[in-house]
Amino acid sequence: MAGLQVHSVLVTGANRGIGLGLVQHFLGMPTPPQWVFAACRAPTGQRAQGLHHLASKHRNLVIIPLEVTDLASIKAAAAQVGEHLGGSGLNLLINNAGILKCNLLDKETLEDMTHVYTTNTIGPLLMCQVFLPLLKKAAQASPGSALSCSRAAIINISSQGGSISSPDGWDLMQIVSYRCSKAALNMLTKCQSLRYKEDGVLCTALQPGWVQTDMGSCAGHTPPVTVDESVRGMLKVLSSLSEKDTGTFLDWEGNVVPW
Repeated sequence: MAGLQVHSVLVTGANRGIGLGLVQHFLGMPTPPQWVFAACRAPTGQRAQGLHHLASKHRNLVIIPLEVTDLASIKAAAAQVGEHLGGSGLNLLINNAGILKCNLLDKETLEDMTHVYTTNTIGPLLMCQVFLPLLKKAAQASPGSALSCSRAAIINISSQGGSISSPDGWDLMQIVSYRCSKAALNMLTKCQSLRYKEDGVLCTALQPGWVQTDMGSCAGHTPPVTVDESVRGMLKVLSSLSEKDTGTFLDWEGNVVPW
């Protein structure tokens, strides 16, 4: 993790689970980012109490209201982030916000499929479109530098469930809408890597493991990976990402995940 030096980072879905864990670990770095933007849908709600507790101790933490399915909300968040950054750019955008519906294939519905896909796939698409100018500004601040998370990067939090060739866990959780949305997110990541490479922005899909969160435990099983273990692993991976990793799908231990 020592190699991960970022001036600014934004994490979506930051009020609980993996998102909150990421925020905590960024703040706890030996050299923390000057700005940590924690974005969530209901920043004044009860589920955001952990964020407010952190904000009371860390002046570099800014809580941002954000609904990733609402373009106006995304634009307002980008404007707020831009005001704090002044003339500098955003180094690292982590699209972590996501939802899961524990439906069997035969019970999947148009409403649930649309809701999950809109949040898990279209949300990251819109986020990257709107925040691209800030990411490009960060990349331009290091002209000639190789792609890295320290320069400018988009990290899309995916899932083993999005691997078409390795459908692990089907017997435990069919979660069809979630699987489809994450497979689509992986393709989005590949497309972003091809388009944004010319802007100096690295793009990678990251699988955090089966983690002990509300989402991970929704089917009544206890996941094997703690939030702390997952986040520590992912940050270690982020510190080592380079140009060869843009457009790839990796897990929290740095292993390549089959598409």
